[in-house]
Amino acid sequence: MRIRLAVGAALTAGLLAGSVGVGGLAGAVPNAERPPGTAADALPGLLAVGDFDFSQPETVATGLQVPWGMDFLPDGSALVAQRPTGQVVRIRPGQQPEPVVTISGVTSTSEGGLLGLAVSPSYAQDGWIYVYFTTASDNRIARFRLTAPQTQQPILTGLSRAAVHNGGRIAFGPDGMLYVGVGDAGQTATAQNPQSRNGKILRIRPDGTVPPDNPSAGSPVYSLGHRHVQGLAWDAQGRLYATEFGQNTWDEINLIVAGGNYGWPTVEGRANDPRFRDPLITWTPAEASPSGAAIAGNRLFVASLRGNRLWNVPLNGSGGVGTPTAELIGSYGRLRTVEYGPDGWLWVTTSNRDGRGTPAANDDRVLRFPPRDGATPPPTTPPPTTPPPTTPPPTTPPPTTPPPTTPPPTTPPPTTGPAACTVGWTANQWNTGFTADVRVTNRGAALTNWTLTWSFSGNQQVTNGWNAQITQSGRSVTARNVSWNGNLPTNGTVSFGFQATYSGTNDRPTDFQLNGTACQPG
Repeated sequence: MRIRLAVGAALTAGLLAGSVGVGGLAGAVPNAERPPGTAADALPGLLAVGDFDFSQPETVATGLQVPWGMDFLPDGSALVAQRPTGQVVRIRPGQQPEPVVTISGVTSTSEGGLLGLAVSPSYAQDGWIYVYFTTASDNRIARFRLTAPQTQQPILTGLSRAAVHNGGRIAFGPDGMLYVGVGDAGQTATAQNPQSRNGKILRIRPDGTVPPDNPSAGSPVYSLGHRHVQGLAWDAQGRLYATEFGQNTWDEINLIVAGGNYGWPTVEGRANDPRFRDPLITWTPAEASPSGAAIAGNRLFVASLRGNRLWNVPLNGSGGVGTPTAELIGSYGRLRTVEYGPDGWLWVTTSNRDGRGTPAANDDRVLRFPPRDGATPPPTTPPPTTPPPTTPPPTTPPPTTPPPTTPPPTTPPPTTGPAACTVGWTANQWNTGFTADVRVTNRGAALTNWTLTWSFSGNQQVTNGWNAQITQSGRSVTARNVSWNGNLPTNGTVSFGFQATYSGTNDRPTDFQLNGTACQPG
């Protein structure tokens, strides 16, 4: 999983902080964001990013075997780990899944097998792909490159394995560290033992070593007291949320802090005990059994197995939550993983062939759901391998340019007068990371392809982006349109965003150029 965050939109007023119960539980509050069944466009002013149209699914892949971990490559294709087979496949809309590699040593027993998958945030430079899997003797993490997939380098080994509670979710945080959800492997006491790595969330460097700023020197343990964490997601402020399977009574969503103790096995659910941190939300296992998690805008989405639904949890920007709404109830069976894709769509995997579901003929599937905000392509967008039918090559003049005898009424010559574009830049930063929302307005002739360039003044490093193809060389950054947003008419605006790391100062770039023409601040 690579973090994809949306910034620059106002948070909905009235969302409530604190612990929330749902499904008729005590402590439930009215849905401050949207009453069930209310159309999103009936309440103007709600945050658009994160509002997906769940009535317009697109099937990306079928016939998979328990797709578990999923993350995206810079070209927008997805890598998916299949639990029982140990195989990683590459999927693209409109194309058949492409086998990439079978991970050596995978042992699939009950809940074990090939589990989490994460693409390096520095993939353009290092090419690493990380996987968490069960062997005959342990759970471990290894990494490999697509250029030599059979060469797999272990970076963390010796995690206790069992038929159940292996954990397995891995994800890179905004700090560039790899976070690991490790289950208690059925030995509940390990969760409270700081010397054990089971029943924990771990934080390690990409090479498997321990960061010097972890809560305990020399220990990979970031938080403890967990039973079975399978979902990790960060908001725009860099806060970490985790899903956790309870035993018989309460499943949880927790706000994770460094060194925090979340109570298992002493506590399941809320304890009101100062030794432990209480969950933000609790569900009964029948409502949830929560696995993967993803954040888009101010919404946390949680894929639920036994609950056969996708939970949509409003976030209030201060670490609190509003009342969750259940989406896709019973529509696709057990849901394992949810990811916010670089295309702006929400991707979801089913888990009906895991021995506990009732698979349909085309299970298991990967589905994606389009946003309602209009900023990303509609469901009918052609697959990436099909070029837009009307897009001329870059050397062909735009077809909408007025004939030579009719001068453009408002377009200044490219080498004189004011800049032919403006750029708006909204940054949201924390510690050593930030996200930026970029809005480009074209003041010149209509464009059918666009490229925006700029240079950072410091050591900022882009780790991923959305709604544009972003590359970086040194301090120089290039953002190019994707297939569906290349048309940029006169006075038209296009938006894209990215996530990056930095240290020291994080100044706004000043040398933006659109297709080689200087831009002014917008």
